[in-house]
Amino acid sequence: QVQLVESGGGLVQAGGSLKLSCAASGIPFAAYVSAWYRQVPGKERELVATIATMGNTNYADSAKGRFTISRDDESNALYLQMTGVKPEDTAVYFCAAGTYTKMEYWGQGTQVTVSS
Repeated sequence: QVQLVESGGGLVQAGGSLKLSCAASGIPFAAYVSAWYRQVPGKERELVATIATMGNTNYADSAKGRFTISRDDESNALYLQMTGVKPEDTAVYFCAAGTYTKMEYWGQGTQVTVSS
């Protein structure tokens, strides 16, 4: 059974930093394209960042220069380091694994709230 579990969300002041983690069981992150998405109520889920099997990364324009996606293959974990956070980063953040065209596995999400 595949399970992705996010952690690390919470309340942070604007300009601060937060690191999200995602632990996987049942699949190796290294065999998939892994990603972080976010969603606010009433809006579609938005791609934040991806990391491919070979380690190359891509970011949404809103995340470039502020967020860093990384992966620890030994512990089978995915991370999102968030710096210089803004109130508009407030959302539920989800980790996912699959391909560039379809994410097959999703976590349950972790809330990030940025106060101004």
